[in-house]
Amino acid sequence: MDSLKIALLEKTGHDHGFEHVLSANPQAVCLASARHPTRVTVTGTADDGYQVYFETTSASLTGELARGFPQWTLANNYFLVSGNAELATLLQRAADLSRALPNEAALSYEDAVKEELIALPPETLHTEVERIVRQRIGQQKFREAMLTYWGGACAVTGLALPDVLRASHAKPWAECESDAERLDVFNGFLLTANLDALFDRFLISFDAQGRLLLSPVLATADLRLLGISPELRLRWLAPEHQSYLQFHRARMRETTLTQPIQ
Repeated sequence: MDSLKIALLEKTGHDHGFEHVLSANPQAVCLASARHPTRVTVTGTADDGYQVYFETTSASLTGELARGFPQWTLANNYFLVSGNAELATLLQRAADLSRALPNEAALSYEDAVKEELIALPPETLHTEVERIVRQRIGQQKFREAMLTYWGGACAVTGLALPDVLRASHAKPWAECESDAERLDVFNGFLLTANLDALFDRFLISFDAQGRLLLSPVLATADLRLLGISPELRLRWLAPEHQSYLQFHRARMRETTLTQPIQ
């Protein structure tokens, strides 16, 4: 790569989530960020494209990138893009996911909780105040991670109006065994308000292929008024969602047994 191409590559990284240049030479450019732990090494190809390698602490990142960009995926954390526009798209998605996927959301949450608790007057600090602070910040961080992971659009309908989207837990906040589980972006879905209300009450769920499951207590007329069709399904489903969905489906079966069928 010549100096002009290296400079353009560095700017692309800076503008799309990788603002630090760790090293740069005609063979490769290595980029990083202070906002997430992922590093990327970019090398030029003979046809003026780029081979991109991600070094990451996330077990899910490269799998999510491969699912989103199968046309650019090689193997062993490598991707191949044809130019700067495609590189920018890949880097931005990698940076966004690096901040949203476990365990980054949990680390960001802990930092935010500590900062807020330190700012409170000492005489106000007690167990209940800390619990309220943790829950409020945790739910905010979970929503932020969900919006990032799903690209700001409903996991089912694709509706991209953040004001009417809810971050829905599959395993409820109060029943999670740890903050990492509560903040796991795979523990639930970003849903429109009507789908969220039903999902939260275990009146709908999704099967292992992402197809909508309806509780028999829901009347067909009510579903029609809610604009919910049995043909709805998740836009995608990662392997990491499955254990949480199994929990949710089991709770849905329990709920069905305790409610009258319409």
